[in-house]
Amino acid sequence: MYQGESDVEEIVSRLPRSTSIAGHGRKDPFLLKSKSQQMTQKNLVKGTRNMLGRYVGKWFYDKGIPFDAANSPYFPPMVSAIQRVEPGVKPSTAYELSGPILDEEVEEVTKWIEECK
Repeated sequence: MYQGESDVEEIVSRLPRSTSIAGHGRKDPFLLKSKSQQMTQKNLVKGTRNMLGRYVGKWFYDKGIPFDAANSPYFPPMVSAIQRVEPGVKPSTAYELSGPILDEEVEEVTKWIEECK
């Protein structure tokens, strides 16, 4: 499974499976559209990925984050975690990031250092 395949599956799973058309049984809504109106999975993912990139980019630009931060080994897991979170979950506050969450990270690094000794 390539990296974006799970994203495609998730997006496709959200699409309506079929719709009822009087006298014609159940038909796939994509079959009802002309070829020019059909959106391929590739284009759907491309548009979604572009939208995500724009939001992440705005955050990078606003806070002056170096673009190289996207090469951090922690960046892809962060994006994956955000994708898995249920709608409505609020992001961590500045206080939480600078207090309790930072304390947990310091504790984890301290334990890791002790294990390496």
